[in-house]
Amino acid sequence: MYTSPKTGASAYAKVGMESNVIGASSHELITLLFQGARRAISLARIHMQRRDYTAKGKAIGHAINIIGGGLQQALNLEKGGDLAARLHSLYGYMTRRLLEASLKNDEGMLTEVDGLLATIEEGWVAIGAHPAASGTSHTTTATATA
Repeated sequence: MYTSPKTGASAYAKVGMESNVIGASSHELITLLFQGARRAISLARIHMQRRDYTAKGKAIGHAINIIGGGLQQALNLEKGGDLAARLHSLYGYMTRRLLEASLKNDEGMLTEVDGLLATIEEGWVAIGAHPAASGTSHTTTATATA
């Protein structure tokens, strides 16, 4: 009659995430992408340790989709200049490293990509906290760089 509590919790989390996305600014959406990619990498690491290679592959695939299809595609290479071009290259590197980590079951590569994402996320969050200091608004910064 009832679904498992795990299914209910998953549905509740999905609704919560959808609510966050609907009400989010472009800056907040990019922040959510960083968080999602890092969460997927963390799950991949756990699955790798447990030797659950199917779940590991799904988690890494999810991280690759977020980085390549979300963060990288959100870059405005025309307006973002050199910074956007460098981020584009770095996101490409990250997706290649994640693929390699999956093929070699290498946790170190997962840690490397997570560290790179953490560094970029920290800078992105700081820009959002102090838009006047960066000389641009949230929207302009979000459009130009990520």
